[in-house]
This record gives sequence, C-alpha cells and structure tokens, in this order.
Amino acid sequence: MRQVARRRVSSTTVATEEAPPLSRLPAPEAPVEAEAEPAAVAVPAPPPPPSLPTPPSSGIGTAPLAPGTPPALAAQVPFFRPDLQEDEIAAVAEVLRSGWLTSGPNTKLFEEEFAAAVKARYAVALNSCTAALHLATVALELRPGQGVLIPTMTFAATAEVIRYAGAIPILVDCDPATGHMDLGDAEAKIAELRQGRLLEPRIHPDTEVVGLIPVHTAGLMMNIVELEAFCRRHHLWMVEDAAHSFPSAWRRHAGDDWEWCGQDTSRVTCFSFYANKTITTGEGGMATTDDEQLAATLRSLSLHGLSHDAWGRYSSQGAWDYRILAPGYKYNLTDSAAALGRKQLARAEEMRLARERIAHRYLEAFADLEQVELPPDPPDRIHSWHLFQIRLVLEKLSIDRDEFLQALRGRGIGFSVHWRPLHLHPYYQDTFGWRPHDLPRASETFRRTLTLPLFPSQREDEIAAVIAAVRAICYLNKRG
Repeated sequence: MRQVARRRVSSTTVATEEAPPLSRLPAPEAPVEAEAEPAAVAVPAPPPPPSLPTPPSSGIGTAPLAPGTPPALAAQVPFFRPDLQEDEIAAVAEVLRSGWLTSGPNTKLFEEEFAAAVKARYAVALNSCTAALHLATVALELRPGQGVLIPTMTFAATAEVIRYAGAIPILVDCDPATGHMDLGDAEAKIAELRQGRLLEPRIHPDTEVVGLIPVHTAGLMMNIVELEAFCRRHHLWMVEDAAHSFPSAWRRHAGDDWEWCGQDTSRVTCFSFYANKTITTGEGGMATTDDEQLAATLRSLSLHGLSHDAWGRYSSQGAWDYRILAPGYKYNLTDSAAALGRKQLARAEEMRLARERIAHRYLEAFADLEQVELPPDPPDRIHSWHLFQIRLVLEKLSIDRDEFLQALRGRGIGFSVHWRPLHLHPYYQDTFGWRPHDLPRASETFRRTLTLPLFPSQREDEIAAVIAAVRAICYLNKRG
C-alpha cells in the first residue's frame, strides 16, 4: 500500500492515497508452488443517454421541487456494477487455456500478493468470506454450547458459522452512528448472561463465552486497541469479519503509522471478494493471520484436511501420496478466480479512491439535508467505502424508510438495506427467543437505514441522478 496523505473537502476530512487438536495440525508436506446479496451482472457501463427526461412519479411526494434542486434524472442507476477490464478477462482466459483450473500457481501468487498488501505474514485463499470465518472458528476449536459475541447488525454468515459448531451467537447491539458492535453493550450482555437474565433458559448462565467476531461495517474499521483490550479482559479470541474492509486502515493518533485491516489485527482476519466487494473474484475470500500454525491448519482444512493440496499432488514435482489430518472442507479458491483477483488487487487503491470520491460527493451534496444522517469519515481511518449508508431522520419526514425506497425505485435508483438485524430474523427469534426490545438501538436503526449506489465505474450522470433523487424525495416529503 502507498503512503496516505490527507486533504480537506469542504468540512469533511478525506483520505487520499497517493483427530489431534486442530490447532496442532502440522503444516502441509508439499505447499503450493507457484455477503449473499444478489450477484451483479458483469456488463460494461452503457453510454450516457443523450437526454434525461423527467421520470414517472413514484406516487410519493408530487409537489414541485425546492428552488435550486435539480430535477430527478431518468437514469437507471444500478445498486452495483462490476468494474472489469480487458486484461482481467484475458487473465482468466489464459488460465482456462492453461489446463490447470483448480488451485495452483495463480492462487499461490494471489495469497502472497494479498498478504503483502495488508502486511500480514500469511494468507489463505478460499472460495468465500463465509469459508474463512468457518475455518477460523474450527481452527480455534469452537465447541458446542460455547458462546461467541457478534453484532446483531451483520449478514447471515457471521452467525451461521457459529451455529455450524453447535455454539451460540450472543448478539450485541450497535452504535447507531457507525453500525459497529457496541462494546459497552457487549459488557452488558456478558453481565446479563452471568446473572441468568440473558434469554434464560435458552442460553444457560454457565455458557462459556470464548470469542468475539467484530464486523468492520461498510469498510470503516473499529478501534483495534479497544477490541484487543475487551478480549484480554474477558479472555476471548478475536476473528475479524472484514468482508467490507479491503483496503481499510486505522491509527490511534495523527502522525502514527497506518495499521491495515489484516495486519495482525486479530487471530484471523476474513475478507470477501464477492461480486460487489471492493475487489472481486466473482466468489471468493481470504483469511490472513500472523500465526504460522494457524495458517497451516486453515490451509489443510480448506481442502478436506489433507496433507497436500491438489497442485502438490498432481504437479510434475509433487508426491502422489497424502494423509488425512482432520475432517476438512472443500473451500479452496480456483486458479481462474485467483487470476482475476490478482489483477483486481493491482487496482485496489485506484478503485478505493474512486469510491472515496463518490462518497465525498454524496457527503457534500447531502450535508444540508436535515432529513438524513450521513456516515462518519473520521481522520484516523482509511475507509474502503464498500457501502454508503444513510439513516433517515423519520421525525423530519412524512414517509417511512420503505416508502423512501419505493420513491427511489420510482426514480430509477437502485438501493439495498444493510441489514435486517439478526435478532429480527425468525431463526434467531424461534431458536433463542430474541425480541426487538433486547437490542433496541439496532431495532430502531434498521427502521431508518438504507444504502445508496456506490461503485468505481459509476458515471457522472449516475452520481448526479442519485443526488437529485435523494434531495427531491427529502424535499417533497419533509414534515411540517
């Protein structure tokens, strides 16, 4: 990663860059040689339309626009569009023609290059961030009945990997400004558990809490020092769900060196390369760690618990024999996916800066709207800007969040919601008895949260269309 400089845009500070116990599994004898959301369609951006007529009314707010507010544009703005270049497509084609399609030399190089990018000692390429999270919990020997603290504001994967082991996700409320896990509420949940007041009898007071999985929501890192102190105080391991957070960094004070997400920031850091992430392999993920033994365990478990990977067995230099060291999984990344990932990785900072530029366009354009709360962009963070979430101030609007989304759709603007909190899903309500009042801030935040389009190939007319639509809907439906 290049060094980071800071510049000021308006009032916003901007980052511009220039078996045996599984933890004791031996390293592979022959090392390799060298979220979900609906998938976006990989198509090139169409040219801007020659004219932009007024779109049909959404049925919500039909009064004239505020003076100085540009009319809504009739652009069909997708929530996301992949940014793929010809050399990336060619790299995949080259692998397909090579005859070696599964994990091989490109996968090994992708691991090395990604580890270097985040300053980690080891990286293990996998077929999803979910796989990385799952293998991390297996390697750390999560057992049935144990508890792991996770945010309720997260995607399904963060919790389901805990349930795979028969363990218990202990849901924690959110900071309404960032969506991050609230460590104060995590302390409270542990205290309630010990007092028998946390969903007892479904969660027993003697439940052993062994781990913490924070989520760096939207690409904004949490405070690593605070997370580490919390884990030391409660004797917990930490695995980061960094599905949104490449490239992201944090520092304690101005002038300190940046610490990258994955730079020994936890026992294992888990990244996603899903279609709409900051870099993509179509489907894919990566686990980074500074623990050599843990890396060896993750690698072995990712391919059936074998002592060799496929490249080691079938290459001209490989040995045919192997040993099963543990009941593993089929989680390895293919060489074709890795070839795409390597090319995307080379453009990661370029694409992050493109996202940042759009995010700051939004921050400036919406700064005067009293109907929305904007995401934070603190000077001690390098934000990946995977998502641009806004939170509606419903007291200032005559419509609710779902009606606001209908109005966006009526104006041709894609959107998403991140997320329905886990405690509001039937499975976690029926299995553990979670109710909206158990995590009140997340319940309230969910009612007013939405995510706007933000992607590196977003055209100027598409950015303008999103800005115009949000401003118009706020004006047309303001209360009072």
